[in-house]
Amino acid sequence: MKNFFSFFVIIFFPVFHAQELKNFVVPKGYTKIAETKGDLDKDGKDEIVLVFNTDKKVKSDFNNGYQREFFILKNNNGKLQIWRKNSTVIFASETGFYPEYNPIPDVKIKNGCIIISQKFNTNSRHTQAYIHTFRFQNGDFYLIGSVSTFDDTCEFNMLNEINFSTGKAIVNENYSSCDEEEKNIPKDYHKEFIHKLSSLVKMNNFTPGENSFKIPNSDKYFNY
Repeated sequence: MKNFFSFFVIIFFPVFHAQELKNFVVPKGYTKIAETKGDLDKDGKDEIVLVFNTDKKVKSDFNNGYQREFFILKNNNGKLQIWRKNSTVIFASETGFYPEYNPIPDVKIKNGCIIISQKFNTNSRHTQAYIHTFRFQNGDFYLIGSVSTFDDTCEFNMLNEINFSTGKAIVNENYSSCDEEEKNIPKDYHKEFIHKLSSLVKMNNFTPGENSFKIPNSDKYFNY
């Protein structure tokens, strides 16, 4: 009887779990802009990630236009069901100085992680780009990696890169000048160090560019 009950639980649990997820229907007014698929929870089955422009407008310093959301979907017996959704990680449709030239966010799944790349101009000369990597662990998606670059057309190139799992961080700043005769050019800066967070940041608690910490033994800050 005990063995039969154990078998019943094994069979029943995945069915019950699948029933907890809501069936996915494209919300009214949403427009799909990107799609990818891959196995995110190591169950041998691909999840599907869909990215949309919503019908909601937002406005802030670097987040303007139609809010963007992405859904992580499971395929249960031919039905797409919502496993997770997020509306904080991907910048809105008109973010930046020249939004008409912004590339569509690149979303891909590699080695069981979601990798989201975004780029926009902050003014006529400066370009900001982010790559954020999220992994499913301990029942949720967490930020495990960040690469941030901030570039001028001819005066500087800045890199902040960190692996939050290991804590290894790299800061690299290269300076030059638009004026070939300019002599007062800042010195290049490079530093590698370890910075461990007390706990990893959950994907749904994360907004790109709104996070920083002080770089050890300097007056500089690391942005992610």
